[in-house]
Amino acid sequence: MPGQSLTTEAFVIERRPPSDAFQPLLLFCAEQGNLLAMLRVPGRPSAAHVAPDLFDEVSAILETSNQGRTWFVREIRIARRRPGIGRSYEALSAASALAAVIARNPFHEEGRAGVARALRSALDALAAGSRPDVVHLKSLFLFARDEGYPVRQEWLPSLGAADHDTAEDILARPVAGQGADPALVGRLLRSLESYLRGHTDIVLP
Repeated sequence: MPGQSLTTEAFVIERRPPSDAFQPLLLFCAEQGNLLAMLRVPGRPSAAHVAPDLFDEVSAILETSNQGRTWFVREIRIARRRPGIGRSYEALSAASALAAVIARNPFHEEGRAGVARALRSALDALAAGSRPDVVHLKSLFLFARDEGYPVRQEWLPSLGAADHDTAEDILARPVAGQGADPALVGRLLRSLESYLRGHTDIVLP
């Protein structure tokens, strides 16, 4: 049976330890969802070879000979890098946590475009130095909303008055310039995670 090929735009959300001559990459595509792709590692490193890094956006041509159970990278081009994320431990932790949510959950086809938009916005904000705690909270809320869960109708009303008002303000305003108390943002994030674990099928890291 002839192999299939796929041209796609994707985020690198996980880099697994190399196996033999291949580097496994977990890609998130707005159309196909999560794909595990095997990237051949060159025998001799060269300046011309630039391997995709975590949180890069890439354009790739993938091939499979087993109906998509295993994909191999035929061509890959890095469309966007975000080196700023690696300069902050808090930004790296938030980006890794959001990537892990996507890696562990097969988001429904109709919600993937929204998840991709939220992920791009989050990674750009983290790379630019925005507050990681606020980015994490807003992004997790958007992931759940775009998956169809009633977080606005159920989680927000479950909060106390002060927490509810702060959460509404955080969700309504752009990430840049947010001044909410870090302890309160942390409490809201833990509350949202608890709600998602108890009331949805979303698997959290």
